[in-house]
Amino acid sequence: MAADDYQLLLHLGFIVITAATFAFVGKLIRMPTIVGYILAGIVLGPVLHLVELDHSLELISELGIALLLFLVGLELSFAKVKDLGRVALTLGGIQVVLTATGGMLVAHFIGFSPMEAIFLGGTVTFSSTVVVIKLLDQKGVMNRLYARISIALFLAQDIVVIAALTVLTGFGGSEPLALIELLINFGKAFGGMAVLLILTLIAARYMLPRPFAWAARSPDTVFIWALCWCFVVVILAHQFHLSVEIGAFLAGIAIAQLPIHEDLHRRLHPLMTFFIAIFLVTLGIKMELSSFAAIWPAALGLSAFVLLIKPIIVFSILARMRFSEYTAFQTAIATGQVSEFAFILLALGATTGLIGADIVALGGLVGITTIALSSYLIIHSEALYVVIARTGILKLLLAKQEPDSEMLHHRKDHIIVVGMNALGREIVKQLTVRNERVLAIDTDPKKLEGLGGADLLIGNVEYQSVVEEVGLREARLVVSALQIEDTNHLLAYRCRSASVPCAIHAFDLSVVNDLLDLDTTYLMMPAADGILQQRQLMQQQGIFKL
Repeated sequence: MAADDYQLLLHLGFIVITAATFAFVGKLIRMPTIVGYILAGIVLGPVLHLVELDHSLELISELGIALLLFLVGLELSFAKVKDLGRVALTLGGIQVVLTATGGMLVAHFIGFSPMEAIFLGGTVTFSSTVVVIKLLDQKGVMNRLYARISIALFLAQDIVVIAALTVLTGFGGSEPLALIELLINFGKAFGGMAVLLILTLIAARYMLPRPFAWAARSPDTVFIWALCWCFVVVILAHQFHLSVEIGAFLAGIAIAQLPIHEDLHRRLHPLMTFFIAIFLVTLGIKMELSSFAAIWPAALGLSAFVLLIKPIIVFSILARMRFSEYTAFQTAIATGQVSEFAFILLALGATTGLIGADIVALGGLVGITTIALSSYLIIHSEALYVVIARTGILKLLLAKQEPDSEMLHHRKDHIIVVGMNALGREIVKQLTVRNERVLAIDTDPKKLEGLGGADLLIGNVEYQSVVEEVGLREARLVVSALQIEDTNHLLAYRCRSASVPCAIHAFDLSVVNDLLDLDTTYLMMPAADGILQQRQLMQQQGIFKL
């Protein structure tokens, strides 16, 4: 093994081991894992100098950012926020303008040049889709109104930041360009962006549904196809002279419009967790503690703006839009950090020569500070709301006190049927005829067609996230028509742990003893039952006698 290869392997090993260690320690002391990853990077880089970002690690980091933005795009399904489109446009438009203006003014008063103030204003404007979705999912509140408003707001922000990335792409390099060259480059960038966006949306509507519906039958196939599509769009983006990040983000948005996007997100969740860890550890490694003394006053001022002023802006806008105090507060708290896009903006700004390395370092410190502190605020936002509401301060912002009506879609006392083969489909149909609340689950979207009257979910019950989403602990009965031994055993075990009765398809006599050992409530044995029915019929007709 070459020395460079060994060094890369060693650095990756340090990153993974340290990230895992800090995540474990963080769990013991109830510290968000996101904070742990950042601290792990600071320890590896500025403190112990065990890892330095060479070309290979930078390449891996860039690949990680591209895949991370692909997963960010995968979260942005238009169907999720279609009822909040007006809110997204209004809130996003006003918030971006006010926050960017406020951030630029703060940077100007601190003493930065106009161009530096523009980049710092952009840095504090956008919030992190990845961090917030991970934390809201961790809290189990993704179906709450404020979570959906937050996602809708981030969609509007992401559209603006993609436009900003396109503008920076138009500068084309660090060499100064004449005005006419700049205009030509901007035209090419926005023209390429428009063409690529149209192509991806057309593909999402007409080209991708059938291939991905077919691939959904195989977990490995749909996983590889999703990554293949990501790299196809990234290559197209490169051909249009756009950044890799834009291509990956648009690729994710295209797949987010497909019916299988939620199941695909579950399959990609471990990959997302890994790249979030790499991304945040890398941020910590990049920190320059030696420059901390020079930039900490500016970082403190900008961080205070992100953690206090930006949430107040969001709260005030939502209050004017007649959302409740609670919804406005929770949404505002979710916006109090810097986006992963901000680091890309700063890096591109440095590459084009518009800003210096000191501004990149300052933006990185603001990002790390706000992401770390915001993680605590989001996790404990319910208790924080109670404390602040008692002071009466929130009433000064004139939000309505009546709670908003929310469609929580909380499943309870329902029957879960897993596996839409002939047996599963017949069970679902018979239960819906009896007006039972039924949730039908299968990994193949085609098998869920024609089951009107039942809730439908594309997913694999082997994933813990699916088990939580279907509300297994609140179910009245779980039925598995699957002929997959390991999955049936796992489902029976989870039902026993949750004290929920289950009926499992004992498709072969060899599986009966194992299912009985797992305290399976009912064993469905259609083959044996069919033999008994045939025997009884033959007895009635005198063909067979005892």
